[in-house]
Amino acid sequence: MVFQIAGNESLGNPLAFLIFYLPIILFFLYGQKFQLWMMLNDISRALGKLKVMRDKGRKEVIDYISVMKPTFDPAERVDQFLEYFTIMPVDLDPAGIIKKLEHILLVRDERMRSEVKNLVPSADKVKTTVIENLLEVAGALNVIYKIVRHFYLLGKKTSSYVVIMQIQFLMPLILQEAEALVKALDSLKNSHPIGDGIGPLIVGRMMLNSEKRVIAKDTILSEIDHLGRKVYLIKAEGPGGMVGQIGTALEKLVSEMGIRFDAIIMIDAALKLEGEKSGEVAEGVGAAIGGIGVDRFKIEEVATRFNIPLFAIVIKQSIVEAISTMRREIAEASEKVRKIIDKMILEKTKEGSNVIVVGVGNTLGIAQ
Repeated sequence: MVFQIAGNESLGNPLAFLIFYLPIILFFLYGQKFQLWMMLNDISRALGKLKVMRDKGRKEVIDYISVMKPTFDPAERVDQFLEYFTIMPVDLDPAGIIKKLEHILLVRDERMRSEVKNLVPSADKVKTTVIENLLEVAGALNVIYKIVRHFYLLGKKTSSYVVIMQIQFLMPLILQEAEALVKALDSLKNSHPIGDGIGPLIVGRMMLNSEKRVIAKDTILSEIDHLGRKVYLIKAEGPGGMVGQIGTALEKLVSEMGIRFDAIIMIDAALKLEGEKSGEVAEGVGAAIGGIGVDRFKIEEVATRFNIPLFAIVIKQSIVEAISTMRREIAEASEKVRKIIDKMILEKTKEGSNVIVVGVGNTLGIAQ
């Protein structure tokens, strides 16, 4: 029996035929299964890394609490915190959704803080907020690990090529976010200012040597005379790891003061795009504030109701830089932002005007 190949060549030997064609036959029959095995193997290795990160986050929280002599073994309570969840309110009818969201978030924050105080009664306000931030990071790592594990096991169980392929494609981004959270642990434990705190840092420097008062929960207000204008400065109360209630503070300030404000200038960190330099400063309009949207809604409502122009200044940084110790490039951007604030005040308002300047972000390690 003779087997033809290209041209007039032939394979008279069946063994040679098998060597030539067998890999092609096996590829058509089992190629997809081999690819699935390779992808599952890659995901399994990444899942192992995520588990190590999750365990590290849990251990860091337990170790930090243990130093402060808690009332009982913190391990069990920390494990309960890692499984803590928040159910968002029904949004089928959007009317009143912001009030519902605000209520749920306030209940969540109060419960977290009271649980931490019960666990570590000796912790001061700053250490309490550090524990809360550590728990949030550890909880986020736990959720990431469990979701990836879920889709890995689901894809493996069903041999679903689509499920496995999607999780593999997303894995580099997932690992990048998880690594950023792990790097944030040391910064939080040591109460170092983080990149997200650049807004409070700038406003905190502006309110040095001026009288401060609490205007909303974990939020302070200071008034200064600057460039012939009355400038009202708002930031979260430091040096604890807080973000404050900026929206509520603006509502109270504008509604209760009974005076006209001519501009609101908001300063916040912003995630940079690949290729952009850390510490770059950009100007814009609108409410520069992240979160679930409660504070942004309140700020936009106040600005619209009283016809106050909203200006924004953002300092660009990566996700890793935003939640880890503030880098020099980001800190040095504060001088440039100060000049932009002065330019905005001079160009957008008249002498004798009232201006609000808000520093948005986590004020860990940043006093006022």
